[in-house]
Amino acid sequence: MKRTFLPTFAAVALLLLAPVGVRAAGTADGESPKLEEVLEGLILKSSPLPPMEGFASYYAKRFEGRRTTSGHRYHPDKLTAAHESLPLGTVVRVVNPATNQEVHVTITDRCARKAFHFIDLSRAAAKKIGLWGKGRIKVVIIPLLQEKLEKPT
Repeated sequence: MKRTFLPTFAAVALLLLAPVGVRAAGTADGESPKLEEVLEGLILKSSPLPPMEGFASYYAKRFEGRRTTSGHRYHPDKLTAAHESLPLGTVVRVVNPATNQEVHVTITDRCARKAFHFIDLSRAAAKKIGLWGKGRIKVVIIPLLQEKLEKPT
């Protein structure tokens, strides 16, 4: 699969949104990575999909144990999510802009199409960004990388 180069603004946005203390591969001895190495690592791991603003809610309790679109069973303590169009297996950073809390989740399921961007989070993910008990909140959805999902067991 041919990978295209991300636009410069997306690379800079990923760098600015990256958690403090990101370490590039090959710096196990404790030396700080060069800016170019960090940027290159982010570009290689990034998705060509742009960040989007939308709303987040969380799975109802009745879905616990049910199979998701990917074939895995939904478990409320795992960091997973449902999205209408992102590829299954995509790792996504979901940021609550009101509190700057964020969580990384893997897309394992589909949700109903809406007129706006929408993501359904697991209970654990909802708690990490301050969504638990609120119903839905406005979030920023940032696709990070796409991985092949393992076969469900």
